[in-house]
Amino acid sequence: MPAGVKRLLRHVAIDVSPLRDSHDYRLLFVSGVITMFGTFITMVAVPYQMKELTGSYLAVGLVSLAEFVPMVVCGLWGGAIADAYDRRTVILWSEVVLLVTSGALMANALLPDPQVWVLYVVGALSTGVACLQRPSMEAVFQQVVTYERQGAAAVLTSLRWNFGAIVAPALGGLLVTTYGSAAAYGLDTLTFVLSLLLLWRIRPRPPAGHAAPASLKSLAEGVRYAVGRSDLMGTYLVDIAAMVFAMATALFPFLADELGAPHALGLLYSAGAVGALVASLTGGWATRVHRHGLGVIVAAALWGAAVALAGLATNVWLIVVCIALAGAADMISGIFRMTMWNQTIPQELRGRLAGIELLSYASGPMLGNARAGLMANLGGTRFSLGAGGLLCVAAVLSLTAALPKFRGYDARTDEHALAEKARREASAAQPASRHPS
Repeated sequence: MPAGVKRLLRHVAIDVSPLRDSHDYRLLFVSGVITMFGTFITMVAVPYQMKELTGSYLAVGLVSLAEFVPMVVCGLWGGAIADAYDRRTVILWSEVVLLVTSGALMANALLPDPQVWVLYVVGALSTGVACLQRPSMEAVFQQVVTYERQGAAAVLTSLRWNFGAIVAPALGGLLVTTYGSAAAYGLDTLTFVLSLLLLWRIRPRPPAGHAAPASLKSLAEGVRYAVGRSDLMGTYLVDIAAMVFAMATALFPFLADELGAPHALGLLYSAGAVGALVASLTGGWATRVHRHGLGVIVAAALWGAAVALAGLATNVWLIVVCIALAGAADMISGIFRMTMWNQTIPQELRGRLAGIELLSYASGPMLGNARAGLMANLGGTRFSLGAGGLLCVAAVLSLTAALPKFRGYDARTDEHALAEKARREASAAQPASRHPS
């Protein structure tokens, strides 16, 4: 093999050192792969079963609406809990409740007359518990991976998510159409059982000795910290702007019809995840980037530009390529944001900030699809895609000008990054028995 090709492969190859070096990270990673499959399968099964029971578009749409409030409330409160209690305990009990909710959905599906209200109530409960757990999970990832390996861990996490996002929905669709919703829920329940066996083996992660109790006051403290750091706010605001102005998956059925290619609908939905997967598989170079703020800006602008180009393209394959490029750019942005968060946020605040992060990247797509529908109603599908993509680029550039600290962030010189690096090095220097990895 030519030397140039070897150098290129080394440059883009994934760094798996977090899996090799950290016992707890391996357990969390494998557990995440297992439960993610079950969760994505259930995400297919719930709307499918609702459609089968009601035949109503509105009833299916209300499932997401029922999950929105628990997502907001539990996401924020889960951040406060993550900083106040043993994070392992929070993760384990959340996993138990999620197992019970999957079991409840399976039991309901096996009834001679499954109840529609169960899908709403249990779906909302499951979403709430998952969002309650997520900040503790994100905070533990920061603890079990060394400072220098946070970028590599972000790439591995994105790879895990994208692989599941492509394979699991297809598996879920096959399960529900062939064996029914009960089989899908049963498989999801089994994944939580397997996950619990793995998560039980991770080490306790008690809160800091001076940790604030979970309260509205502690939540406000986390918000004040985030607002006080314009570089951190940049990661939230740029991502929200990118999603609000350029997210448009709700338009894909209409776009497929306009192209005269209804068979291409699946391609449109999967193209972004495929692009993101390719970005993850070749994302080794991202671990050597230090200007993470600038990286987020460039990636978000490319996301908007790719969506705008999709609005201009007339060939279905060219549109698929544009959407794949958009997905790749969005994933690179996510890798840089995650690295920045885990390398600069103090451990005692990591849970509360993870709750804020959850709201930023979960609410944006919801608002973006609503925006896409409104603009399409005014000027059509192509107008919504093209104008939305251009508005995304304009919003990102405006935020870049308004947030110079975010634009100029450099992990090698940033005061917060250096302070967190010093803290981690001091912690690692203490006896290993007191500070397990």
